[in-house]
Amino acid sequence: MGKISVVGIGPGSLDDMTYRARRVIEEASVVVGYKRYVDLIAEIVEGKKVLDTGMTQEIDRCRAAIQEAMDGENVVVISSGDAGIYGMAGLVLELLVKIDETARPEFGGIVPGVSAMSAAAALLGAPIMHDFVVISLSDLLTPWEIIQERAELAAKGDFVAALYNPRSNKRVGQINAVQDIFLHHRSPETPVGVVTGASRENEAVLISTLGSFTKEDINMFSLVIIGNSKTRSVGDWMITPRGYQKREPGL
Repeated sequence: MGKISVVGIGPGSLDDMTYRARRVIEEASVVVGYKRYVDLIAEIVEGKKVLDTGMTQEIDRCRAAIQEAMDGENVVVISSGDAGIYGMAGLVLELLVKIDETARPEFGGIVPGVSAMSAAAALLGAPIMHDFVVISLSDLLTPWEIIQERAELAAKGDFVAALYNPRSNKRVGQINAVQDIFLHHRSPETPVGVVTGASRENEAVLISTLGSFTKEDINMFSLVIIGNSKTRSVGDWMITPRGYQKREPGL
């Protein structure tokens, strides 16, 4: 019986991959993942058996990975960013627990990675220094009504909001609907950061406002961060105060 692990490879650049993630991948005999993400780590999977498939084939991909492990291979399932944030960690575990323990391959663990949100926030300055929420606007797996309700509660609670999957070729209106929700609770001048392809060759970073950010080039590889009522834009930075001013007024 082999072993299966789930690894977050970070946002894109090998420089942003953790040492542990790289080591686990290098020790593997089989690497399984979405083709676009496998391509990001091509230089460290050379010579290994690679099973790469397209989007929406996640279940088949994980089942194939488990079967490889049951056949005696040391398998790594990769996710971009952190495997436990909209990644493959949950699905791999859901499938593993359906297998009798006596027939189940060894589980090598989940290796965390730098999330797209963390990478985007670093490029924008310090926008998530206070309480925040993370919401995916993809309604492929979650009903749109629930996504709207979560956005409404986040806006009402004055949370900084990080939005994954904000827009795609087929989903063009969701981001505008979320913009309207937040405009009911925040000023149109609230800073909003848009980072596309963080840590990748096509990286693009801009700071806009709540009233106008939807006019920007936003796609499924973008990460949108909406500031709270205290967030301010200073030059190329978004800054959300943590509250240290209470200790030193005038800071």
